Amino acid sequence: MPKLKNLEELFHHQLKDLYSAEKQLLEALPKMAKKAQDPKLKAAFEAHLTETEEQKARIEQICEKLGISPGRMKCKAMEGLIEEGEDMIHEDADPDVKDAGLIAEAQRIEHYEISGYGTAAHYADRLGMDDIAKILRTTLDEEQNADTNLNKLAKNYINQQAM
Repeated sequence: MPKLKNLEELFHHQLKDLYSAEKQLLEALPKMAKKAQDPKLKAAFEAHLTETEEQKARIEQICEKLGISPGRMKCKAMEGLIEEGEDMIHEDADPDVKDAGLIAEAQRIEHYEISGYGTAAHYADRLGMDDIAKILRTTLDEEQNADTNLNKLAKNYINQQAM
């Protein structure tokens, strides 16, 4: 990988990483939805799948606007997080316990994405790319809402059922 020389190059690198993360998540979410027993959890995963498709398209739109390719970079962090989610999918567990575990794994993914989109939006702000920062904050808001919704499911009853 060539040396990153400035914030703009680092920003492009971050966008490519987020793009890879979203592509990987598009493959993982249907598996998580399929294994979820709770109908509300299943619906939350399916709704976030639709959002993730839109988020990937937004990054493509940003890259096109910047004249860069999202590339073939592999987000190793997302790869590891998804691998942990796969482990939970295949875990021999009571359905309620598995649902609680799936939420935990999904929230780890959401927290990673929240961090990534927050950083990218800040970089866009610093680079004077207000329109791009606004797009990135739209996705950041969606990631925060997904995390909040998962947290509510866990705290309101799923974790209690897993006891």
